[in-house]
Amino acid sequence: MDTALTSSKTQRVRDPHVAPLNRLVESWRSADTRRFVPWFDPDDGGVNARVLVLLERPAPSTVAAGSKGFSSEDNASASSRAFRAARMAAGVDRGDILRWNIVPWVSTGSLSPLRIAEIDEARDALHVLLCALPRLRGIVALGSAALAGSMRYLTLHDGPVVLPVFAAPHPSPANAARRAERPIRIANALRRARDCSG
Repeated sequence: MDTALTSSKTQRVRDPHVAPLNRLVESWRSADTRRFVPWFDPDDGGVNARVLVLLERPAPSTVAAGSKGFSSEDNASASSRAFRAARMAAGVDRGDILRWNIVPWVSTGSLSPLRIAEIDEARDALHVLLCALPRLRGIVALGSAALAGSMRYLTLHDGPVVLPVFAAPHPSPANAARRAERPIRIANALRRARDCSG
């Protein structure tokens, strides 16, 4: 993400539609100062989102951005570009989505593959987030970690927010399986989640 866009987003983290969510970010950061948690992107729908898009966890480039890191399709990564292309192909407005991660933080020095224990540790954070999104119609889980976390939340939390979950492959170029169908599945998942009657 270029400096001007990062600066613009940073100035808008308190905009009304994302302010409650970015207060959550601050609470998660203060709960464990060894964790990095990015900001919610003010160019997404914030609390007005109809679709929650869950990926795995903050990418190394987002972590490297430090206090200016955002969970954003504008990040300069191949995964972000692939996701943005699929969303645009689906005709889903950016204001309809909120992009986030099934594990919203990265602990200092931890870049190993996610373990179930880490996904479970983040379950309450997912619940708090879902409760803050009153217009949500569906969840799009991109990749196996996001799908596992979504299903474990729905089947292990005592009082889950129950919504349809649409699974599609992670947009990373490293995910080579059935590459040609990946953008189609992501686009269809976004469209179908947006159009759920709730």
